[in-house]
Amino acid sequence: MTVVKVLELVGESKSGWEDAARQAVAEAARTVRGITGVEICNWTAGVKDGELTEYKANVKVAFAVDGDR
Repeated sequence: MTVVKVLELVGESKSGWEDAARQAVAEAARTVRGITGVEICNWTAGVKDGELTEYKANVKVAFAVDGDR
């Protein structure tokens, strides 16, 4: 039986939501092995003077638990 763990992260970017999601996954991949999928839960942004300034993506990252450890 495979057990999957899910981490929830918030990625941030100045260029867009897709990049914010990529940033979250890239950061998680630095310490988590075997990421198998992601779910984008929420998109938000900061606003200044009527312009979007910072994009944020709430991302759930799924990975299989290593049963050999």
